[in-house]
Amino acid sequence: MSGRTDTWTPQQSRCDRARSAGGGVGTVGGTATPVSKRGPEQSNTPVPVRLFHNRGTTMTDEWPLRDFIEFGALPGAVPCARLHARLVLREWGVTGLSERAELVVSELVTNAIAASRSLEWAFPVRLWLLSDRIQVLILVWDADPRLPVRIDATELAENGRGLQLVETITTQWDSYATPKAGGKIVRAVIAVEL
Repeated sequence: MSGRTDTWTPQQSRCDRARSAGGGVGTVGGTATPVSKRGPEQSNTPVPVRLFHNRGTTMTDEWPLRDFIEFGALPGAVPCARLHARLVLREWGVTGLSERAELVVSELVTNAIAASRSLEWAFPVRLWLLSDRIQVLILVWDADPRLPVRIDATELAENGRGLQLVETITTQWDSYATPKAGGKIVRAVIAVEL
């Protein structure tokens, strides 16, 4: 989960209704109730990381701090994901990246929820946070295999600016299909500004 080895104490917030790493697929209705309590065992959740196009190393080895959480495809999951990112980054001591990471998490989870809800069955949305204390890698999975397309929204457009914002405040971002699990991953890296 977060690289900590001390005892675990559960958080009390409305975001505790998010599904934990127990995973699974299917319909999500009503409030999202935890499948099990969050705990240190989440650090063993596999991270679906592919290489970025301009790097030649395996990225999972570069990210010693890891966290995973799964949310129901509900509008209330967005502020919960944002709060979760803030708390995890504070725990890791990378609060300097927190504000930008929260914005990216908010945009990517919003898009993932919309994509999931457009399907016949509302699948959960999965969020991974990884860090090496200098940068944060954010990965968001949803069950819709269609990759997001960044559009150039006009000033009067009511939506379509999310990926523009992600592109502006991140070092790099991309997306890829996950044929084994179905769906796709959208990921972004936020680094310390020098």
